[in-house]
Amino acid sequence: MMDGILAVWKPAGWTSHDVVAKVRRLLRTKRIGHAGTLDPQVTGVLPLCIGRATRVVEYVQERPKAYEAVLKFGIATDTEDLTGTVISEVSSVQINESDIRRVLESFIGEIDQTPPMYSAVQVGGKRLYELAREGQVIERQSRRVTIYELELLELNLDQSHPTIRFTVQCSKGTYIRTLCVDIGKALGVPAVMAELKRTMSGGFTEEQCFTLQEIEQLQDSGDLEARLLPADSALEHLSRGTVSMETAQHAFQGKRIPFTSIKDFNISDNKDELIRLYREDNLFIGLFEREMDNELLKAVKVFTPV
Repeated sequence: MMDGILAVWKPAGWTSHDVVAKVRRLLRTKRIGHAGTLDPQVTGVLPLCIGRATRVVEYVQERPKAYEAVLKFGIATDTEDLTGTVISEVSSVQINESDIRRVLESFIGEIDQTPPMYSAVQVGGKRLYELAREGQVIERQSRRVTIYELELLELNLDQSHPTIRFTVQCSKGTYIRTLCVDIGKALGVPAVMAELKRTMSGGFTEEQCFTLQEIEQLQDSGDLEARLLPADSALEHLSRGTVSMETAQHAFQGKRIPFTSIKDFNISDNKDELIRLYREDNLFIGLFEREMDNELLKAVKVFTPV
């Protein structure tokens, strides 16, 4: 069975589930999970965790994501993108570059977002988009998300409905559709997301992705397995430590090991509690967490060699 991570460039018109189903058929395996749903009309990076690598899906999903988006001013829809029904429109919008840059700057950092009705958020056991299709609009709780970077790439202001193109790096759970709407509100005009592509997810970038056609060709030629990325490539944001061959044997057995047995310990920037542990020959052992009371490391997920 194949094990590893396959970064797929999701095409427009496909759901994330469609992509998983296609790759399952190509690889003849059921054990595949994706790390972060994309709307059907959105293109971009969709990491697939295959085989034992499905055990790191939750950590891939927690990492920041990056997008490139086009925002259209002067129009608003019920879905916050161009697939929805127009609920507000003005004939002409007059905005300038300095105001746009000022507003974009104000969104960098922690912000509150209210999930759109057309989203997969669950309320009372039903997803919001199911309620929206029934014609219901319910009150939603806002939540905190983080915009790490927001950069303006292009302005087209000499038209009745101006557009801007920008890149954004953000935390898990950020809705770019809602970000576009909120930017419009801050400028006093209706706004909608016109285009979106995800350029980074789980640390994987567009350059690392394969199209579905390329994946099929690689599988037919027998070269796909060699192109899979190891499971620990999704964990490079976590602290890393190395242990001896003897200590590694205990770790593979799920035994607690002394924290002092770690050598070459590199602490990540986010001072996380999890540590990815390696044998001294660079073999990935698994994820461990530190028990502060007795200075031991406890196994969280162990990747015993097969």
